[in-house]
Amino acid sequence: MKRHLIRYKTKPERADENERLIKAVFQELQDKSPDGVRYMTLRSGDGTFVHLVETETDAHADIITGLAAFEAFQNGIRDRCSERPQREEMIVVGSYRMLDK
Repeated sequence: MKRHLIRYKTKPERADENERLIKAVFQELQDKSPDGVRYMTLRSGDGTFVHLVETETDAHADIITGLAAFEAFQNGIRDRCSERPQREEMIVVGSYRMLDK
């Protein structure tokens, strides 16, 4: 199982657009209901977005990136950001009901 944390900050005038594009990704995930992947996005008041992606195997790594809505989200991401996305592989040290199904 792999977990990645992606963090970036959007330009203030582009944060709502970014959120709308992310919500479309979640809608497509809901519609297709793929197994082997978990995904969560958080937004702070200053336009910082944090994505947490968990994939069961390497074969599941392309599920989210293969979505049409994700391609739309990726299109122009650099123009929407004031701080570029930083991606890190993470391990869970502890969790209390946060990642339960």
